[in-house]
Amino acid sequence: MQIRFVSYASNGVEQAGYCLNPADLMPGADTEIISLDAFFASQGLPASTSLTDAIAAFPDLAERLLAAGADPAGTRVRASDVHLLAPIPRPKKNVFCVGRNYKAHVKEASEARAKEAKIPEHPQYFSKPPTTVVGPVDDVPLHEGLTEALDYEVELGIIIGKRGVNIPREQVFDHIFGYTVINDVTARDLQKRHDRWFKGKGLDGSCPMGPWIVPAGDIPDPDALEVRLSVNGEIRQNASVGEMIFDIRELVSVLSQGITLEPGDIIATGTPSGVGFAMKPPRLLADGDVMELEIPNVGRIRNTVRAGM
Repeated sequence: MQIRFVSYASNGVEQAGYCLNPADLMPGADTEIISLDAFFASQGLPASTSLTDAIAAFPDLAERLLAAGADPAGTRVRASDVHLLAPIPRPKKNVFCVGRNYKAHVKEASEARAKEAKIPEHPQYFSKPPTTVVGPVDDVPLHEGLTEALDYEVELGIIIGKRGVNIPREQVFDHIFGYTVINDVTARDLQKRHDRWFKGKGLDGSCPMGPWIVPAGDIPDPDALEVRLSVNGEIRQNASVGEMIFDIRELVSVLSQGITLEPGDIIATGTPSGVGFAMKPPRLLADGDVMELEIPNVGRIRNTVRAGM
């Protein structure tokens, strides 16, 4: 039995829930979402508990639901009747991100900037503020007048489930709750202007995420996952997670050195080659462009770029 954890808004109220045995990588209009309210009540938690707080209370949330039959008398809604949010709609911290983590992307980016391609010796971390996070079908602001070089980046997202600091490599997977799909939307001109990644990657609405969290136990070999992105139906990015320069164990372990990772923390693991600014000529995002990101066995998100937001 497959469980996929979601956050959604019903009548303007954020709720946590899950889908059972979904037929696709993204909830369809008739997909049933079961609220976690009944489960929370059975565990002495308020019905208003967020998915972040549920993960903190129960790092083994999926196992507990399966043990309970995974089908308690929670409120049931159709996906078409609610607004699907990012699974962690408002992270308590910035989203941790990793730059330059695929060799082919390092090469293409260096060529586009007329610089020597140097493979990083250590993971390169930056972050996106919580206000960047939007849902799996929400529109992404074009931010016209501010940037003329909006770009896309498909990435595997990690959701931390168990608190830890100085986590050894061999214990990393004990701290991972699950996986999701992330688009690290980037304003390349702002990135260059400010000579740092934060401003160009920190614009409101620039971190679409979802459509759900897949429990880590359902992904026994995340290195075998593939990440894909298309713009208006044209495939732009397609690579294996196994091609990352620094693997999941390394990324989490090094990040946790001196920094406490907590339940609900999000780590975006880097993007492969195929980004728009490195194409010849560059092919950056425009009003109305539809970005579709897919990680088979994890999920699919679809977001449209909109001017005037």
